[in-house]
Amino acid sequence: MTTASDQPLANKVFRAIWIATVVSNIGTWMHDVGAGWLMTSLSADPLMVALVQAATTLPMFLLALPAGALADIVDRRKLLIGAQLFGLTAAAILALSTFAGLTNAWILLALTAAIAVGAALSAPTFQAIVPELVPQPALQQAVALNSLGVNIARAIGPALGGVIIAAAGTGAVFALNAVSVLGVIAVLWRWRRATSERHLPAEHFVGAMRAGLRYAMRAPELQTVLIRSAGFFLFASALWALLPIIARRDLGLGPAGYGGLLTFMGLGAIAGAMLMPRLRGKLGANRTTVVASLLLAAAMGGLSQATGFATAAMALGVGGFAWIAMMASLNGGAQASSPGWVKARALAIYLLVFQGSMTAGSTLWGSVAGQIGVPLTLLAAACLLAAVTLALSLLYPLDGMAKLDLAPSLHWPAPLIDGDIEHDRGPVLVTIEYRVDPARVPDFFIAMQDMHRIRRRDGAIHWGVYEDAAEPGLVLEIFTVESWLEHLRQHERVTNADRVQQDAVRAFQREDSLPVVRHLIAR
Repeated sequence: MTTASDQPLANKVFRAIWIATVVSNIGTWMHDVGAGWLMTSLSADPLMVALVQAATTLPMFLLALPAGALADIVDRRKLLIGAQLFGLTAAAILALSTFAGLTNAWILLALTAAIAVGAALSAPTFQAIVPELVPQPALQQAVALNSLGVNIARAIGPALGGVIIAAAGTGAVFALNAVSVLGVIAVLWRWRRATSERHLPAEHFVGAMRAGLRYAMRAPELQTVLIRSAGFFLFASALWALLPIIARRDLGLGPAGYGGLLTFMGLGAIAGAMLMPRLRGKLGANRTTVVASLLLAAAMGGLSQATGFATAAMALGVGGFAWIAMMASLNGGAQASSPGWVKARALAIYLLVFQGSMTAGSTLWGSVAGQIGVPLTLLAAACLLAAVTLALSLLYPLDGMAKLDLAPSLHWPAPLIDGDIEHDRGPVLVTIEYRVDPARVPDFFIAMQDMHRIRRRDGAIHWGVYEDAAEPGLVLEIFTVESWLEHLRQHERVTNADRVQQDAVRAFQREDSLPVVRHLIAR
């Protein structure tokens, strides 16, 4: 039973940050409308217009993993304040430059990218602090509220931005975007964050990034999410990249009309966020992504043939519904496929794939549109989106994420050592001696392949398994880690899902003996 204290908005800090980020996100959407609209005035080249989207997404592609690593090893509050101040400064400079009539296409792209740098440094950190602000029973509801806040901003920001552009020009929306960040900074400044005591020293920055990449390379469930994300966003990016041109050139709309189109997409996204639990409960995660992708492909096809505001708004409403359904499924998969110790970095890698695919797609479809025209380009992207989604849904289904239990198992016994060992001693060779029925050794070696993935994912730089030539059934598993500290971290990283696999391996052990574990340290 959920009590009032389990409601996320009952927490003052969460409530204040949620309200402040909704206001800031409204400013961000106003900026996006202003930047896209201003670029259509500064350049008629579809590629330049598409590069506005690329400038928004490229910094996330470049900085997502470093930001995720920082979120796990430094004070998250200070990191957020610094990132927000950086974005505010870039937004203020763009506003002043536009008011003075100095903004050209390249200045607009550069300062839009600078604003996106601040957002890139903030995104993994904002996701990582949610468990600090709300109790565990309210965590899922808090994530849903954050998604709802984004879509509220999506519904309000574009329409408001269009009205302000029509009344006061693009410089006004850039200035208001800068002002909208002040509320987030004020809330973070007043937040007295409680820091938990670390049992082990924090990871070094480069080592933390390597650990995040190593986890992504050895976690099949996360890899599934990343592949599905790339297959979706690469083609779906055509909608965002080409929409400003469709609104201004093909439909003959002004800034208010362009903002109105984005508002309809935001309203569709809000409807999708409200219906997602029911849709996912009936269809499951994998079928939901198929339906969402096909709906978005249909919306892109409808938009390419739209002849007026009404038909374009209808297509974008469907597109917004499909977009949020797909985003929620992919983001939920990334959350479910990563344990707490690497959560921020796993989400950062997901954001890296998301924004990298959007950047590549925006550049690609903008270039193609310059050759074959916008409507045909949008149709081609829609057809490829439908085809690729159907293929990937069969090869990489998303339904297995909900079954993972990635809570720390803490079932590894403390290493038996003589005295204290300095953390930087190493490398460390760990050997585990198994005694297996010789007839079952082939099956044992097959079962050990999952242990290979687990050991390497959690920090091993080398792994192997060998059978004694003189004593059949005596099998030695060995793995090497860089230091004693890294081995201690392995103890903290093992999950309940890993324990199931380790129990399956231990089941091969003869009943009259236990595996023998040794730790050998190089001098």
